[in-house]
Amino acid sequence: MDDAVIDDDSTAPERQSLLPGAGFFIPDDLEREQAIAELEDELVDSEVAVIADTDADGLAAVAVIQAAYGEATLVPAGPHDLEDALARVAEHGASGLRVFVCDIAPERFEPIAPAIETLVERAQAVRWFDHHQWDDAVTTAVREAGVDLVVGVSDEECTADVTLRSIDEPIPEHLESLVAVTRDHDLWIKEDPRSDDLADFARWSEDDETYVETVLEHGPDLPESVLESLEQRRETKADRIDRAVRRAEFHEIGDWTVGVTYGRCSQNEVAEQLREDGADAAVIVKPSGPASIRGTESFKRCHEVAEQVNGGGHPKAAGCKPEIYDDMLDYAHHWTTHGAVAKRLILDAFRTLAATD
Repeated sequence: MDDAVIDDDSTAPERQSLLPGAGFFIPDDLEREQAIAELEDELVDSEVAVIADTDADGLAAVAVIQAAYGEATLVPAGPHDLEDALARVAEHGASGLRVFVCDIAPERFEPIAPAIETLVERAQAVRWFDHHQWDDAVTTAVREAGVDLVVGVSDEECTADVTLRSIDEPIPEHLESLVAVTRDHDLWIKEDPRSDDLADFARWSEDDETYVETVLEHGPDLPESVLESLEQRRETKADRIDRAVRRAEFHEIGDWTVGVTYGRCSQNEVAEQLREDGADAAVIVKPSGPASIRGTESFKRCHEVAEQVNGGGHPKAAGCKPEIYDDMLDYAHHWTTHGAVAKRLILDAFRTLAATD
């Protein structure tokens, strides 16, 4: 396939907003196999490995660790793939490796126990820094397994804070500032305008290593070239939000007004605008297939809608992906009709819910 077909730079903004990003067209297995192969090669020669969530908080923790111990292999992970990440480091990491886990809280200990046992036996140290709410039994099990676990107070510290205060090595002042600004974003304090820059840069940077290298050098004061790039991305983001809002249709279902739209956009901002326009619930169908369902104080049953359409979630925020995509022809129909089939199925789920009241 010609790269230009999926290149945003050569595609008009309206068409960009109707199609998924380039990553959609790369087979998941191919992308995963390439990433795994590269990671395994890096681990063989690494002295430090960091398993971390790759938001601004997790990556700030990685930067602090690298400032203290030198270059580290970053292993991206979240709660859903933590077991796999730990197992991969346990299998391919060199003996004497320093292992850190940052900004992730496991739901259960049993699935990660074998990898933890191997790591504790072979690694120089296994340390875990986090600020989320931990189950007491999991906390006890991780510590008894030999891991140096430090869990901060979730509404006072971010993981980068916990990492900074837990490491004895000297850390440069500009990274201490990075941690403070990261906390400003992660705890939604929002007093430092640089915190939004960090969050957006973590989300939009070319790769996680680029973010870490940049903040290692500059701290929270990002270089002008990065700030200019962020401003361009924000303009694109705002444009896509506006297009999605303008496409929205409103349906009266039972006692609720449901706003439904389609597009490649930031769903939370679109949902907020639809709420301001009178929607009790907002549905944003994405070009890649899934849909986000957002509620309000007058609609707290998003999860009940999503569960009818191959999804789930929470009362005021849920997601789903209708089982209607068997081949690329189905996706082509999805794109050219602005998600007509997915919209209909989700609206029908609202109607079924209303009929049960």
